[in-house]
Amino acid sequence: MHTPEFGVEGQSVVVTGASRGIGRAIAETFAAAGADVTICSRSMERVGPVAEGIDRADGGRALAVECDVRDRGDVEALFEAAVEEFGRVDALVSNAGGEFVAAFEDISENGWEAVTDLNLGGTYRCAQVAGEYMRADGGGTIVNLASVNGQHPAPGESHYGAAKAGVIRLTETLAVEWAEYGIRVNCIAPGLIQTPGVAETLGIDESEVPPREQVDRRIGHPEEIADLVCFLCSPAASFLNGETVTAKGVPRAGNAMNVDLGLQ
Repeated sequence: MHTPEFGVEGQSVVVTGASRGIGRAIAETFAAAGADVTICSRSMERVGPVAEGIDRADGGRALAVECDVRDRGDVEALFEAAVEEFGRVDALVSNAGGEFVAAFEDISENGWEAVTDLNLGGTYRCAQVAGEYMRADGGGTIVNLASVNGQHPAPGESHYGAAKAGVIRLTETLAVEWAEYGIRVNCIAPGLIQTPGVAETLGIDESEVPPREQVDRRIGHPEEIADLVCFLCSPAASFLNGETVTAKGVPRAGNAMNVDLGLQ
């Protein structure tokens, strides 16, 4: 970051689904840039060590909270903890999500509701609670993580694609409704990213992922999404609102992501 406009130092940021993969990279990138981060996962055993690692490194502080974004009480407790620890919430990154792959006719009502509530319902709850604090404090930024599957069809992912399409439209609507409160709301739609979940499901080894400097590739790095999130939360992105930034490298045919519900 070469100018103050690109900085996030001193911000208090809430990152959901931060125990591994993209969420963890986002939390670590914010903290390395001097932001304080409140990070959550459904398991304290998984998110606690991430916070400990951040605290051992130079940069901002970290607070780990056990939270299931499908539970309103958990979400409210998450933001209460962030405010109690760091005084306010400047930014929310809604990253928690997951899916399973199945043909549409094989998806049960329970399966459909599980995926849509985690990906879209969780984003709704976090934004609604964060918005209460941000409106009272004079503004803030929200970045929602969607997927290229919310923009284009992917066989076997009708439930996930529908939920992520909903995240994109929710982002656009909130950007309009909350602009008067000084709240910017943007979205990122990643393509295939090298995360533990993708590695487990698709069998992609780390050695198969090209260097970050290489443009013509189909697999991205979590840090590339994290850098983009930090930019969207910085003053340099002050004229970006209601946008969905697609980060996919070279488009990949078929499924863009295959992440089981238990992975984040």
